[in-house]
Amino acid sequence: MFGMDLPVPRPQGAEPTGFASPARDYFDGGIDLNRHLIRDRTSTFIMRVSGDSMAGAGICDGDEIIVDRAVAPRDGSVVVAVVEGELLIRRMSMHDGATSLSTHPAHAGSPAEVLAVGGEAAVWGVVTRCLHHV
Repeated sequence: MFGMDLPVPRPQGAEPTGFASPARDYFDGGIDLNRHLIRDRTSTFIMRVSGDSMAGAGICDGDEIIVDRAVAPRDGSVVVAVVEGELLIRRMSMHDGATSLSTHPAHAGSPAEVLAVGGEAAVWGVVTRCLHHV
C-alpha cells in the first residue's frame, strides 16, 4: 500500500497566513508523509471511517485513520476491533482485568456505548493518526 515514496511539493508563491518562519530560507525539498506518519509499513493500513460514533474523539465520518497492527494496545488506546465479524473504532479501557470498548458520543451529555471485550471480539490494530477532512 505504501510502496511509493511520493514527495509532497512545496507550493511556490503561497499566501502567508501569519509571520514568516525564520527557517523559510533553509527548507529545500518535499515532505515525505510516509516518514512522518508511518512507523512500520508492513503492519500499517489506512482505513476510511464511516459513521460518527467517535466524533467526540475527533474521528468523523469520511476521515481516514492510520492503523498499526504491530502496536500493542493499552488502556485509553483508540483501536479497530472486530466485534461479531464487524470492524469498529472504539476507545479501549482496561480495569481490574476486564477490557471494554466505548464510543465517544458526538454530543456532550449523550451516553457512550460500552461493549465488553470477549467471545467474538478482538483488537485488530491501534489507531495512530486521524486524517481529518475540513
